[in-house]
Amino acid sequence: MPVLDPAAILGPSGAIARRLSNYEHRTQQLEMANAVAAAIEKPGHLIVEAGTGVGKSFAYLVPAIQAAVELEKKVVVSTHTIALQEQLLNKDVPFLRSVLPYEFTAILVKGRSNYLSLRRLDSATKRQDSLFQTSEEVDQLAELRFWAGSTQDGSRSNLRFRPKSTVWDAVVSDSGNCLGRECPRHPDCFFFKDRRRMRNAQILVVNHALLVADLALRDVEAQLLPDYDVAIIDEAHTLEAVAAEHLGLRLTSGSVDFTLNRLYHERTHKGLLSYHKLEEAIHRARAARAAAESFFNAVANWRANHPAGFNGRVRKPIALPGALVMELRALSGSIAVATQEIENREDRLELAAADDRCRKLADQITAWVNQDDDSLVYWVENTGTQFRRIELAAAPEDPGPALRRLLFEETSTCVLTSATLCVGSPPSFEFIKSRVGLTAADTIALGSPFDYAKSVAIHIPRNLPDPTSDAAAFERESVRAIAHYLDKTHGKAFVLFTSYKMLDASARAITPFLARRNIALFTQSDGMPLSKMVEAFKADVDSVIFGADSFWQGIDVPGEALSNVIITKLPFSVPSHPLLEARLEAIRARGGNPFIEYQVPEAVIKLKQGFGRLIRAHNDSGIVVILDPRVLTKPYGRTFLSSLPPCPRVIEAPDFGSAGL
Repeated sequence: MPVLDPAAILGPSGAIARRLSNYEHRTQQLEMANAVAAAIEKPGHLIVEAGTGVGKSFAYLVPAIQAAVELEKKVVVSTHTIALQEQLLNKDVPFLRSVLPYEFTAILVKGRSNYLSLRRLDSATKRQDSLFQTSEEVDQLAELRFWAGSTQDGSRSNLRFRPKSTVWDAVVSDSGNCLGRECPRHPDCFFFKDRRRMRNAQILVVNHALLVADLALRDVEAQLLPDYDVAIIDEAHTLEAVAAEHLGLRLTSGSVDFTLNRLYHERTHKGLLSYHKLEEAIHRARAARAAAESFFNAVANWRANHPAGFNGRVRKPIALPGALVMELRALSGSIAVATQEIENREDRLELAAADDRCRKLADQITAWVNQDDDSLVYWVENTGTQFRRIELAAAPEDPGPALRRLLFEETSTCVLTSATLCVGSPPSFEFIKSRVGLTAADTIALGSPFDYAKSVAIHIPRNLPDPTSDAAAFERESVRAIAHYLDKTHGKAFVLFTSYKMLDASARAITPFLARRNIALFTQSDGMPLSKMVEAFKADVDSVIFGADSFWQGIDVPGEALSNVIITKLPFSVPSHPLLEARLEAIRARGGNPFIEYQVPEAVIKLKQGFGRLIRAHNDSGIVVILDPRVLTKPYGRTFLSSLPPCPRVIEAPDFGSAGL
């Protein structure tokens, strides 16, 4: 007989139903919870698409907590967004703690770079005159000292201001600059207090970046997280992208410049090397800076010598000056020699950390230039003639094998869930399974308890030009269409774009129309922080947001404030991006159809995310508009439409001139 019994909590007569008089029992929620419990007890892996409103966080938290208490299993819950982490830790877990008949511990786990080091703060204060270049940096250090005396966790996220990178780098907890138990501030250390809580906690809430970083370290016999039995990955549709980023390599010209300036700043003659009067190392730092400028200018020139439209992909090692690697290693060696002469243990540690940083930079540059790992795709980003704009990037063409080897084969139970994992009708999990390397797993697709047939209508105008064959005409006419549909709801809308160029052009063209109707416009390209933009949108019920990538998912605006979602184009990724280009080539090389196998399902999932912004609660209603006529004219359009919830489709040919644009 199963040990885990989610029905006792989530069933119609369970603890939650008894606690909340307005609790509506959700059949789908209990079905998901039972599936999660079965996967844990079997054990085995599970993929669940749970539509909006199912209450998937309760559906996996309840069996996870039961497993932690009854079966003594360690559980990791991984999310992509901070908003979901805050919901779990500040809302869902406290509520479940109040209704469940168990005592359990659940904590948020952050990476080490989020924590202040008290010892390094003391050291930076003593050396501030030689360490910092401006009075602003000195003032921020003073604020950090004041905050350190009152903060409970020493986490940067709880600061009321964002410190400059130079200031935070001088005080951050750093594995290469740590005395461990020998540190005089060890009993009060924020990072080690957190790690003690982590070792003892039953439920660990992390983000995908930390989860993947831990997997990468396990590949070299190290780790960030304790061993765990169950991994629950929410917002799992983002796992492939996060894994590709964190299993690869990124190095910017700015990061090299930053490291060298921290050691010795040429203009102010300040820095760690200057403080210790290490003249030989200063000479090496100057040489490394000159070599860095030559190296990154050579990369920029290589990029500039290609035709317009070149995507920056580096298909084979290119000839670049080798002086930067040599000078970084020489600088590292000079610091290492000088460190032996330093008597103060903390000063030695600070210099040893600088030595290590220089060596790691040299190793990263060497790995990128030599293309040591043939499973990675290499490219140059942010290119231009300016030294600080160059980024060297590399990422696995397919992170699936690494995830399969490091996560799915090593963890008894992995549960992947999201509101958007399936493609088509009947729903298929083939795409997500292949992309994350999870070939053997139970799957379950749960609909939503929301009545989409009554609350949503999808409007599809059929009289717009094709955005592929006549892009200029489509963008021109789409502005008139946006105005027409904004008139229907007097704002209250998200308008979702696939490019900032079209977003900016549309915003400029539609501004007079919105001004005449007194409808506030917020655009993502204006630079306002996303959270503040959403707050302003909620406060002004008739406003409009023009958003790009980050507004397609993770934004929650229930109620009348969001009554209209306008999707300008089907969200196909740019096929010329080096990583996507390599993925499409790999599919083609094995005889597959990259458009149907990758580009369409990827875009379908993103379209479902965009659609999902509209209905966030039972009493929400509104319209979703798809301006892209390809959903009607192309064979693959049926896949897009069949993947959306069942609701009326209004196919029409409106007179867009009546909007008065």
